[in-house]
Amino acid sequence: MGILNVTPDSFSDGGRFFSSDSAIAHGLQMAAEGADWIDVGGESTRPGALPVLVDEELDRVLPVIEGLVQRGLRVSIDTMKPAVAREAVRAGASLINDVTGWSDPEMGSVCAESGAAVCLMHMQGEPRTMQANPTYANVVEEIRDFLVSRADLAESLGIERDRIYIDPGIGFGKTIKHNLDLLRHLGTFVQSGYPVLLGTSRKSFIGRILGSDGEPLPTEERLEGTLATQAVAEAAGVAILRVHDVQSAARFSRMYRAITQPD
Repeated sequence: MGILNVTPDSFSDGGRFFSSDSAIAHGLQMAAEGADWIDVGGESTRPGALPVLVDEELDRVLPVIEGLVQRGLRVSIDTMKPAVAREAVRAGASLINDVTGWSDPEMGSVCAESGAAVCLMHMQGEPRTMQANPTYANVVEEIRDFLVSRADLAESLGIERDRIYIDPGIGFGKTIKHNLDLLRHLGTFVQSGYPVLLGTSRKSFIGRILGSDGEPLPTEERLEGTLATQAVAEAAGVAILRVHDVQSAARFSRMYRAITQPD
């Protein structure tokens, strides 16, 4: 899944693909490099990010979704707003990716009525405050239980099980230790029976682990660390990897599977 941020302030590539034309061109490039999905987002969810009005978010994402779908690409919408999700599906999006795991109760009914696939992610708090002091008694168990309960709710609303993905939300209200614990226990989420979507690409915990002298690596230097997390995800059976560097991730995946899944 290629990440397409149609925002001025996302942590890694904010502003690079802010115009519809440049966003569509980048989506097409990622598809050519091996992306099966293009995940379009019009609101930054980086730590400290401020909310965006519904109309502004719609103005950012709808032309891009329409342009990509018209060219035959599979598109997901990265949003926490039911109104945006509804319009995005009408524009052709076929997966609703809500990083708050349906913090807005209306999102469940919107997803059920849409016929789209859904991704339920865990976030402790909200983007503006989520990294202030994230705390868990047992991070793996608590997040697994939350996601399974949300997936159960989705099924009770009539969403078929094979349309429900879960995402432990690496970096969303988690410390470095929390993120590493989740990566070490990805099998726990896979064993839930729901396909797992994982996003670790270029995230700050990678930069902080690989940095030196108290300075994190810049976002554009986090590819090797990202690929290390991808190896762990592949080994655990994660279904979808959400990435910035599609070509590198796709090549890594092909090589990994050639070794581990011989004909």
